[in-house]
Amino acid sequence: MVKRQVGLLRVWVVAVLVAAGSMPSAWAQQRWLPIAEDGLRDPASPAVRLLQPPEEALSKLEPDTAGNQVRWVKALDKGQIEPRSSILPGTEVEVYDGDVYLNLRGGMPPVRFPHREHTLWLACSNCHDEIFKKEPGSNKLSMFVILQGEQCGVCHGAVAFPLTECSRCHNTTREEALAAVERQQAERAAAKAKGAAR
Repeated sequence: MVKRQVGLLRVWVVAVLVAAGSMPSAWAQQRWLPIAEDGLRDPASPAVRLLQPPEEALSKLEPDTAGNQVRWVKALDKGQIEPRSSILPGTEVEVYDGDVYLNLRGGMPPVRFPHREHTLWLACSNCHDEIFKKEPGSNKLSMFVILQGEQCGVCHGAVAFPLTECSRCHNTTREEALAAVERQQAERAAAKAKGAAR
């Protein structure tokens, strides 16, 4: 426990120095603890010697300042990684490029949820309909629940960037979000009217 606290203190000190411009840029680069020292695995386990060191695996990917220190979507967009689309042959991959706007009336800035970035990695069935219902307005999101590892917290804070990166989700102004929702509603109404006219 003490070793982990010291590690977290080091990360905090580096972050403060970098933010203040007092840290040499080489020190600001990504850093990963060896697997036997990361506090997540039993250092006595024989598997520790078999696993690829995180620095070897991740240091060549698009850097980030949070979580596992990799900007995964940017790494994917730049062709640095090519995840398997499916482990099952013949599975159809569907990438959906629509955005959903959340928290339109909350105290925090609204959330623009980008489906594209999520469906590049995941099939729709990973989230729908067990974690989130597809129907607009049918999900009552709560930061308390998310921080408990439910809803968005199933992935964020576990395998995706951590929940301490507030502005990555609360990423748009209320005016922009409301205008986007209005455009989406108008597009749906026009599509519905066009379908009814056929």
